[in-house]
Amino acid sequence: MPLLAGACALVPGDRAYSLRDEKSSVKLPVRSSDAAEPVPENVAIKPITAELIIEQIKTAQPLRPTATNDNLTANSGKGAKENLAAPDYKIGPGDVLTIIVWDHPELTTPAGQYRSADQAGTVVNEDGTIFYPYVGTLNVAGKTTRQVRDMLAKGLAKYIEKVQLDVRMAAFRSKRVYVVGEVAKPGLLEVTDIPLTVLEAVNRAGGFGPEADHSRVLLTRKGTTYRVDIQAMYEAGATEQNALLEPGDILNVQDRSFNKIFVLGEVTKPGSLVMTKKRSTLAEALADAGYITQDRSNPKWIYVMRGESDTPELFHLDGSSPDAMLLADRFPLQPRDIVYVDTADVVRWNRVVTNILPTAQTLFQLSGAKYPLFNGRQ
Repeated sequence: MPLLAGACALVPGDRAYSLRDEKSSVKLPVRSSDAAEPVPENVAIKPITAELIIEQIKTAQPLRPTATNDNLTANSGKGAKENLAAPDYKIGPGDVLTIIVWDHPELTTPAGQYRSADQAGTVVNEDGTIFYPYVGTLNVAGKTTRQVRDMLAKGLAKYIEKVQLDVRMAAFRSKRVYVVGEVAKPGLLEVTDIPLTVLEAVNRAGGFGPEADHSRVLLTRKGTTYRVDIQAMYEAGATEQNALLEPGDILNVQDRSFNKIFVLGEVTKPGSLVMTKKRSTLAEALADAGYITQDRSNPKWIYVMRGESDTPELFHLDGSSPDAMLLADRFPLQPRDIVYVDTADVVRWNRVVTNILPTAQTLFQLSGAKYPLFNGRQ
């Protein structure tokens, strides 16, 4: 018996990669506060307890800056209050204006009354100017319809007494935003006089696709990318993230492939799982993988490995008691987490013996063989 115990201690693989210590057995790249580049360090293993779960709830932080109006206007130099109200539409090259002068149809529809508004309208030239009879060339780029109306009224007042006119937008063609990714109809969206928000843009693009990640919508503006959590808008009322879009913005709806978790080790169906709406707990991951194998696993050693952040984290759950699954159900997983269930010591030993046994049997058979050429000597 002492000899057998000594042999067990010498057999490689009889322990779970030394993870049963207080630190990881291999060095991981860790970015410390005083180091610009990651350095290799052994990461401490944290036990999954009620105190740890409470601490994680308090310190949960978003992965990217949220696209609130305050954050977006901070980089553009505008005040936060300025962007809260929808700004008036500014005319640009390519837009079509409808100019109506009351009691003067020759000015309103000079080409005939059977043409559509955009066909009979006045197109803004590439240099931002328009030509109107009796007034001449006007620079209307960057101006509102009210400002253009005042300019035309002032010019026509020399020829028409008590001129009454109106300026309306017939077609919006100068400003666009881009919606790409997992939406039903990706492409260009025209910016109109109706305020265009993140939710409005997604809805005008046909809504989310089946593989869309509602919590990972990226808004790129002037070289800076923000994260928009539309799932939080729906479920937590975070409407402050429903920011107003500006011309040139790019809205990219990510797919769910980033939200994978990996369940490995002694489970019934090891592999990768896609998180539904970025929500999954340790208990759900184990259940989706068919739960741990009762005859091969050691439920006392269940690990969660997290390496997406600057500082990798290792967590340990003692699942030998059934009520430990209550902690597992309250432990939220994050994308790219790795769940590992260790092997029972006796199973690990049996696997080593299984690999050695064919060699031992071969040696035994060779030792009992007799060779006639050598007078039957072994």
